[in-house]
Amino acid sequence: MKVLIADKFESEGIAGLERLGCVIADEPGIGTAGLAEALARTGADVLIVRSTKVPADVISAATKLKLIVRAGAGYDTIDIKAAGAAGIGVCNCPGTNSVAVAELTMALLLECDRRVADQTADLRAGVWKKKEYGKARGLKGLRLGVVGLGSIGKAVIQRAQAFEMKVAAWSANMTPARAAELGVENAGKTREDLLRLARSSDAVTAHVAATEATRRMFDGAFFAEMRPGSYFINTTRGSVVDEAALRMAVQKKGIRCGLDVFEDEPAADGPWKSPTALLPGVYGSHHVGASTDQAQRAVAEVVVQVVQTFKDTGRFEHCVNAQEIMHRPK
Repeated sequence: MKVLIADKFESEGIAGLERLGCVIADEPGIGTAGLAEALARTGADVLIVRSTKVPADVISAATKLKLIVRAGAGYDTIDIKAAGAAGIGVCNCPGTNSVAVAELTMALLLECDRRVADQTADLRAGVWKKKEYGKARGLKGLRLGVVGLGSIGKAVIQRAQAFEMKVAAWSANMTPARAAELGVENAGKTREDLLRLARSSDAVTAHVAATEATRRMFDGAFFAEMRPGSYFINTTRGSVVDEAALRMAVQKKGIRCGLDVFEDEPAADGPWKSPTALLPGVYGSHHVGASTDQAQRAVAEVVVQVVQTFKDTGRFEHCVNAQEIMHRPK
């Protein structure tokens, strides 16, 4: 079985694939522009990607491809409908990065409260401003609204509770029993419930999957309901937030936010200016929520497992486009 790896991948994962007898083309950095050529040149049966986008035109040109593995949880960078129509399975690695993203979520929440980045910048500029920065609220006792109850949302709840925060959770699949199991306040599952959560929370953190249903769900109406001076955290995908509305809330209501993801984030390292990231009160990171050694080793293990299952049985483990495959034109 031939495997093309189009992004940086753990050496343990490569070794695991080699033990399966796979012929590996390790070509991190080829990018979407070079993906079709690389798939044709290598004759790959399996494509492993992390951040590289896999659009419909690449999929249609990949005549030998049978499986795409997203080395992570989210799969919005892959055209799963086009893959399904071609009979290509798309599989992900759910739950492997939940702790890493939850840790960064808490770091960004603390950043909004303690403004460590601003303090560091002033210290490096040779400025001492204790009076300015001695105004943190502290997280203990604050009400945190957690939106989304996948593995990351649940990991955030555990950590927020350790900080003695009051946690309320919203989910499209919320039930009283689920809230009781997690030890959180049931914040409901409707749009009106979400707006009510915005009104009643000191901080809100987003952990929903990026789908058409969640596109810009945090919009002007949502930010209009948030309390002045409250905190907003997004470590999921930039598409779930209307950034123009968020900027308005930061400027007009003094909302602080911690963002690991952006609407227009670049595909490669280099110069980049974001009107959101430039705003005072916005604290950010470079879409690195899952980028810990622990998380990437866990991802590599699951990728190898997915490839082995397909190699041995032809079955797509953790398949996210089973419906598209099932209903593809014959």
